[in-house]
Amino acid sequence: MLSTLTITNYALIDSLEVDFDKGFTVITGETGAGKSILLGGLSLVLGKRADLSSLRVKEEKCIIEGIFKIEPYGLQNFFVDNDLDYDVNTVIRREILPSGKSRAFINDTPVTLDVLSRLGENLIDIHSQHQTLQLTENDFQLKLVDALANNQSRLVDYRKGLKTYRKAQKELENLIEVQNTANKEQDYNSFLLEELEKAPLKIGMIEELEEEYEQLNNVELIMEQLSKGDQLFNDEQIGVLPLVTEMRQSLAKLVDFGSSYKELYQRVQSVLIELDDISSDVQQLQDGVEANPELLEEVNGKLQLVYNLLKKHNVGDISELITIKNELADKVFETAHLDEKISLKTREIQEMESVLEEQSVVLREKRNEVIPELKKKLESDLSLLGMPSASFEIKLSTIDVFTNTGMDELSFLFTANKGGHYGELKKVASGGELSRIMLVIKAILAKYEKLPTIMFDEIDTGVSGEISNRMADIMKDMSADLQVFSITHLPQVASKGNNHFKVYKTEGEERTMTNLKKLTNEERVVELAHMLGGKDLSDSALAHARQLLN
Repeated sequence: MLSTLTITNYALIDSLEVDFDKGFTVITGETGAGKSILLGGLSLVLGKRADLSSLRVKEEKCIIEGIFKIEPYGLQNFFVDNDLDYDVNTVIRREILPSGKSRAFINDTPVTLDVLSRLGENLIDIHSQHQTLQLTENDFQLKLVDALANNQSRLVDYRKGLKTYRKAQKELENLIEVQNTANKEQDYNSFLLEELEKAPLKIGMIEELEEEYEQLNNVELIMEQLSKGDQLFNDEQIGVLPLVTEMRQSLAKLVDFGSSYKELYQRVQSVLIELDDISSDVQQLQDGVEANPELLEEVNGKLQLVYNLLKKHNVGDISELITIKNELADKVFETAHLDEKISLKTREIQEMESVLEEQSVVLREKRNEVIPELKKKLESDLSLLGMPSASFEIKLSTIDVFTNTGMDELSFLFTANKGGHYGELKKVASGGELSRIMLVIKAILAKYEKLPTIMFDEIDTGVSGEISNRMADIMKDMSADLQVFSITHLPQVASKGNNHFKVYKTEGEERTMTNLKKLTNEERVVELAHMLGGKDLSDSALAHARQLLN
């Protein structure tokens, strides 16, 4: 429940702090005194968007703060989910800066307006004349039926499944779109992949092929130079090996004459061994070299293929070609298996549809169970409010699409007169009738939604006399379970409040200010007398006022 409201520098309010109690609180005041300003300030605390016009003094910031006692209402999970400090006396603050920026805080933690608004929906239901129009909307009417049917938890489960179902539908649409596009590209992708697979791509292959090509293309030069090298090594007259062998033999005769001779001999021996190895390699290379025009043509073909592929795919090396080949292979594979994926996703969606249909049937059954009770309750309560012939025709019909409320369409028709034709509320109900219907509905909802606070803004518009007295009794009864506010012009309603506040204006030398004060018993008598008889207080008006309070 709302325990304290503080407003600073807002519209016509300079500074205001007021404490509220549980039970039934009435707020009265002359037209234009600022009751709408009070509601506007409270709406800002609950997440309504603000602008600079809210500032009384444009150079100073506006602060609106509400303290709410929330212990009985099971809101701990909301605070945990939104990383907020939980406090049984939760403080919500809005600040509107001269720059036009707005800030919101819950227990001194900055929050977005979305978070603030969602918490506000669990704290106060502000019923305005505009909200009465909701009564004519199908979703609101269905909400009433679901409240009586205790369908809240069922709807939560259904909506979770519906969210998953819609996501799966989107995934299926994407798969089909991908398939349509892929089918057009499949032949071309397969051709590109086949072309890349013909070249057994591997890192370094260009260098290897280019080396092999150079060897094959210069085979005569290679053979000529290897032959010359072999001759230089082994010629009996000038060959390197015979000459070094002869040098080794000469040095062998000197090894016994000192270590320096022996060391020189060993070095020549090492050179001779290395030269002999080189000579053997030259001969081996010479034996392996032969002209092979067919192989040369084959290697050249492979090189040209790779060069063409690099150019075709506009890349600079083999690794990029391999990446493209792998991507094409994935695309070709995916396209080939899209039918299977689509089939699996379709079956998955069909299974979800079956579950949603079953849940919708349960929702419908529960709704149909309570519709007769709702019809009886509405007609009975409206009879007490001066509408003895009010009658409702409430029916559910099945639709073939999944909505956020199931697969039902609600027909909520009304007539105020016996034997009258049933019609939609917005077409056949007057403003006063809508107000009474809405009050009865709010009273029913209050028992099921367990909202801490409800505020009625002139819901008694268009009624008077005994009917307003009965409407006040309904609000009074509601206040046994929740905190109820009523902004009213009717003395019959104002007299039923446990607490009575008056909104009034004062005029200073430079500005007009709106204030709010809690009335004492004697002040209530005077206020009610004014509401009954106007500005001039008569003894009869005062007596009538006291009678109402008693």
